Amino acid sequence: MSLLVSPGRIQSTLRNFLDNEASGGLVLMAVAALAMLTANSPLAESYFNALYVDIGPLSLLHWINDGLMAVFFLLVGLEIKREMLDGQLSSWSRRILPGAAAVGGMLFPAFIYTFVNWDHPASLRGWAIPTATDIAFALGVISLLGNRVPASLKIFLVALAIIDDLGAVIVIGLFYTTEISSLALIGACLMAGLLFGLNRRKVNQLWLYLSLGGVLWLLVFISGIHATVAGVILALVIPLKLTPGTPEANHAESPLHRLEHFLQKPVAFVIVPIFGFANAGVSLAGTSLDLFAEPLTIGVAAGLMLGKLVGVLGTVALFVKLRLAKLPAMATWGQMTGTALLCGVGFTMSLFIGLLAFDDPAVQDHVKIGILIGSLASGLLGAAVLLIFGRKPKSPNFSGR
Repeated sequence: MSLLVSPGRIQSTLRNFLDNEASGGLVLMAVAALAMLTANSPLAESYFNALYVDIGPLSLLHWINDGLMAVFFLLVGLEIKREMLDGQLSSWSRRILPGAAAVGGMLFPAFIYTFVNWDHPASLRGWAIPTATDIAFALGVISLLGNRVPASLKIFLVALAIIDDLGAVIVIGLFYTTEISSLALIGACLMAGLLFGLNRRKVNQLWLYLSLGGVLWLLVFISGIHATVAGVILALVIPLKLTPGTPEANHAESPLHRLEHFLQKPVAFVIVPIFGFANAGVSLAGTSLDLFAEPLTIGVAAGLMLGKLVGVLGTVALFVKLRLAKLPAMATWGQMTGTALLCGVGFTMSLFIGLLAFDDPAVQDHVKIGILIGSLASGLLGAAVLLIFGRKPKSPNFSGR
């Protein structure tokens, strides 16, 4: 048997991996592990020093967190708009269960975090850290389980995470904005108004939206509001439909669909992994077990693992009990429990909120440890529960009997 593999086979395998929506989560898992290994290796000093190298007016870390992540938030905004207007969340009957579960999944983690840190006022600013679900990570875990998880639960998880992302964007805009420059904010509002006007006049030139979006990003950055919010604002004004008279089949060529398709792979396989590698590394040198007993660390980990489980599963149970919604098709309560646990995987957005909440690197390390513990525990427990309650389809019987 030949040990050689044809280039076409390699290309096909790579293409299949890149086209799998859960592959980004698998890459993110590997990158997070690599960041931790690097931060605790002989390369640790070079790793941390490189992040603070100045490139123009900002450090490399700031360019990643304020610049590259604006593109991530642009994609998030595009997905939110598409799903709300033309997808899984386009009607109230589709929104009610994942929407309610997303709200419950944000409130309970925030409550647990606040309860644990009530006697530590300086830590209360991080209440929103455990409220976010990382869809890439969660889908990565589900992909490893194959067809043991019904498609309806995957759709429910994606819809919940999209609404969860919308909530995170609102939280960032309202609670993690520092000093405001009135002049720059007025300029940003005018630019947003101009972009909205282009949308209303049914202008479809994508380059024009992106060019003005760059100016919007700069104005929002100067204003004091986190620059990533500009990505969401830009996404909301990019047209989803082409001008009237265009055949319905051609709506896939609308500016929103084209931009979303263009950004999916770079965001999943370049931008988010770079962010994860730059921010997940925590040096454990000289640390003691006391680090894991800090209220901030416990609050984040417990918020993700317990808060998400109670919030998501409890809300779903309440709505089903009141007959306001039905359990996703073909799903059991055991599978719903596993899915609710997976919602506690909060890597990317939780890290992002943690960096906004605290400036002290030592405090940020507590946050990162809590996120890693909570996300890892949620992912492992969720996978175990889904593995136990998952049911693989039976093979057809070809015996003729």
